[in-house]
Amino acid sequence: MLILLPPSEGKTGPRRGRPLELAALSWPELADDRRRMVDALVSASSGPDALEILKVGESLAAEARANVGLWDAPAAPARDVYTGVLYDALDVASLSPTGRRRAQASVVIFSALFGALRLGDRVPAYRLSGDTALPGVGTPASYWRGRLDSVLEPENLVVDCRSGLYAGFWTPRRALPVRVFREVAGRRTVVSHQAKHARGLVARALCSAPRTPRTPAQAAAAASAWFAEHEVLTARGVRVRTRVELTGDSLDVITD
Repeated sequence: MLILLPPSEGKTGPRRGRPLELAALSWPELADDRRRMVDALVSASSGPDALEILKVGESLAAEARANVGLWDAPAAPARDVYTGVLYDALDVASLSPTGRRRAQASVVIFSALFGALRLGDRVPAYRLSGDTALPGVGTPASYWRGRLDSVLEPENLVVDCRSGLYAGFWTPRRALPVRVFREVAGRRTVVSHQAKHARGLVARALCSAPRTPRTPAQAAAAASAWFAEHEVLTARGVRVRTRVELTGDSLDVITD
């Protein structure tokens, strides 16, 4: 099983630790491609038009400037660097030992800077979105698409929790995208921001299952069982009923 996740825009910068070691990351054959991308980001972040290139405002100027020191910045496991709604919901640290091992083996994070990462890969915090065109390399989505095709091998079950932008980095032959809906009076509407939370919970459910799911039906059953046993709360602390449906080509999470 593979569980595909997007990165988070916000990241927690490690305060201490060894700097980035490209050769130590998963899929070390991408080292030269990663080095070129890091160099391009460092160069772009050093110029007077850095904020314009990175598509950020003055409120994020410090993060943009921090990119200049990426090669020397402290690095930490990706599970600690990526933060936000989805990663809070996954909450790797609170999984059982078996769940943590499964998460390490199954989760693949799609990164604008590094292409693809495992949860234990040590990286620095950085500011780069998947649709940002860097001089000399173009957008990360176009840069990584062919390169990841050559190193990622799909499993029988690929559960895709990525947003549309990061889904373009790699397209497995068969994948089970996770869609999130809210249903009121029989009418369903697509959920946007809260979808990150629901997808993080789906990833947690799959990592927590008694046995590793191998098929879409087993993934749906594992997620359904988890949601039946755990409360799901809104940002305001209101409990919402949640169920899972397996369609012909997606895993749908429905709240009401």
